[in-house]
Amino acid sequence: MFDEFYGFSGQPFQLNPDPAFFYGSRGHKRAYAYLQYGLYQGEGFIALTGEVGAGKTTLIRSLLQELSAKNVVAAQLVSTQLDADSLLRAVATAFGLAVREHDKARILAELEAYLVSLVPQNERALLIVDEAQNLTPRAMEELRMLSNFQLQNRALLQSFLVGQPELRQLMRSPGMRQLRQRVIASYHLGPLDSDETRAYIEHRLKQVGWRGDPAFEEEVFAVVHAYTGGIPRRINTVCTRALLAAFLSEKHLIAVEDMEQVMGELAEELGESAGAAASAGGADDPAGLEDRISGVEKAMAMTVKLLREVIRTRERSEPDPLEKAP
Repeated sequence: MFDEFYGFSGQPFQLNPDPAFFYGSRGHKRAYAYLQYGLYQGEGFIALTGEVGAGKTTLIRSLLQELSAKNVVAAQLVSTQLDADSLLRAVATAFGLAVREHDKARILAELEAYLVSLVPQNERALLIVDEAQNLTPRAMEELRMLSNFQLQNRALLQSFLVGQPELRQLMRSPGMRQLRQRVIASYHLGPLDSDETRAYIEHRLKQVGWRGDPAFEEEVFAVVHAYTGGIPRRINTVCTRALLAAFLSEKHLIAVEDMEQVMGELAEELGESAGAAASAGGADDPAGLEDRISGVEKAMAMTVKLLREVIRTRERSEPDPLEKAP
């Protein structure tokens, strides 16, 4: 596919978060510094928020890679649409405890015993709660209660709360006052600016061996920024489609009109006008937009798969010119 056509070693704009592609924009570097500060403190809560696709998960995975050599035992919760009791069970399970049949009191006892057992090994526990905006107030309170686990003056559990902007609204509610008092740092990860959008695109291309093929017209990067609002996942989606279109046309230069055509196609598939999509780039997503984007991404993956099969079939069916009779 286009990775082979342009001599790439892999997919430069894959949608799955990969620490190998981490790009340190000003905002991402600052967010990373907050996370490191939180780790240094070793207690309380760190809150990291950002729009869908802003790069929060990639940031966390980059941090987890670093933790492997720092005596931190990290557990991650991804599904947070749970009630308080189910959340407690999920936390224990994330740390490797078999608590399926246990009642709440026993789960708490086993979880505390496990956290205490890390101390003699000079290890400590970190809980990363992804999609934390989906937590109910009772579930948030359960997390706060877990932060009470201590051995002498040492906190046994630290938590990172990672979520969309709604998480900030949840934490500002009157019932969250006690939890807010235990938040030692919080940061909202914003979009990339225009210069960072270009640097981000070039960074990801260079990670797979890009040496200028395909080339991009200078104005393309500003067009991409305007359409995507500087949200990394949206940039990945539009750049993947642009590379695919360029490959199918056997082009080695992506011009502004090529990118605008791709954006028009995406806007049509998403059920919106291209102008509306561009103007809404930095705004909150309308209801269902992310679901529609997900559908487009799946369709793109299927298209790429079918094209690969077509190319392989053609290669197998075409005779070798060296075998032709003189």
